[in-house]
Amino acid sequence: MTHPSPVTAADGLITEITTQAARPLEQAIALPPSAYTDEGFHAVERERVFRSGWLCVAHVSEVPEVGSFLALDLVDEPLVVVRGRDQAIRVLSRVCPHRSMDIMPGDSAFPRPGEARLFSCPYHAWTYELDGSLRGCPHMEQAADFNRADWPMPLVRSDIWNGFVFVNLDGSAAPVSQHYGDLDDLLAPWRIPEMQIAISMDWECDFNWKVMIENWMESYHHIGAHRDTLNRIMPGQNTWIEPEHPYYIHAHLPYTDDLKEQTRATIARGERVPGFMAIPGLSEEQQTEWGLHVGYPFFMFLTMPDRLLWYRLLPLSAGKCRLQTMTLVSRDTMQSPDLPAMLEAETPLLRDFHLEDMMVNTGVQKGLMSRLARGRGRLSHLEEPVWLIQRYLAARLAGRLPEKAARRPYYGPKAAE
Repeated sequence: MTHPSPVTAADGLITEITTQAARPLEQAIALPPSAYTDEGFHAVERERVFRSGWLCVAHVSEVPEVGSFLALDLVDEPLVVVRGRDQAIRVLSRVCPHRSMDIMPGDSAFPRPGEARLFSCPYHAWTYELDGSLRGCPHMEQAADFNRADWPMPLVRSDIWNGFVFVNLDGSAAPVSQHYGDLDDLLAPWRIPEMQIAISMDWECDFNWKVMIENWMESYHHIGAHRDTLNRIMPGQNTWIEPEHPYYIHAHLPYTDDLKEQTRATIARGERVPGFMAIPGLSEEQQTEWGLHVGYPFFMFLTMPDRLLWYRLLPLSAGKCRLQTMTLVSRDTMQSPDLPAMLEAETPLLRDFHLEDMMVNTGVQKGLMSRLARGRGRLSHLEEPVWLIQRYLAARLAGRLPEKAARRPYYGPKAAE
């Protein structure tokens, strides 16, 4: 018996995904298991989806001073995010142009922060300025026509949007502001560039990147995985999704009516709502809901009345990724004498619902690997984000983008306006 080559198998899977993505929401079904388990298809995703898009690698607060850097590996690219002497933030390849040595070898499991005046390759001691230009290269005086200016550390295309640092590995993407600019006014009150990371948790994840973002975006699972945590304050059935956008998904997670009234009454009395210090200037809607977003392909962030959650995802293979879940708060919160008490109160809840997600995501991947997995299950209307992710994936695999929808939301309070 002959087996299809990885390319043939991936091509067949792409055709199937394209066909499924064309279904309307009320007929939507889950992707086949091989979309989450096949290494050949994952290799195609890396080229057509990851490398061609904007990938979030850092928040500006992680490189606050001249010489501050963050080393990380992304899609098999060793990178370093660094603040230069001119205060500009750049992303450089860590691959030394001389003999391709990683200039920061060692443990690359999770991003590593540090401080440096110069970068030095440990192999042959070539040294580089913070902007990547070659400063020193011992014993090269006999190399004919050698010019130091010709051998900088490779500069990776990068951009900053709302305090987040992005890279585009193949250099083909439209400006990051074009991708996410429609969210600028909505996010303005959070003043994200001024926020700082107060809580960070690292997770080794035995599941596919799509398992992560699908779970992140759909709130249908609140009634199961989060029934004793998130579902008590934000029932999954109340979540609603903004119309399709080519670059991101935006979901609204409203509080229960009782919690809304409690929150309004607390604010009216001039008292502080439990949690971190409130973000000033929010609308009433923003004060009584969570705003859930995924910027394609896997830029995950969540706005809350007192903070912003950001998930840094690093896909490793078809069945593995690394994740850092981070809580960003305002400068006022970071400078508050009550910060230790706030962290003690808030950290357990964050850990609890992250653990719930890790459990179900790992269980889904295990099920997808089963020979008995049928896949292609029918989707609820509450899984609209899963359907939208399918449509984005199919479009990118075809070298295009989904179109921006000119319609009302399919359900929720604005559906009948």
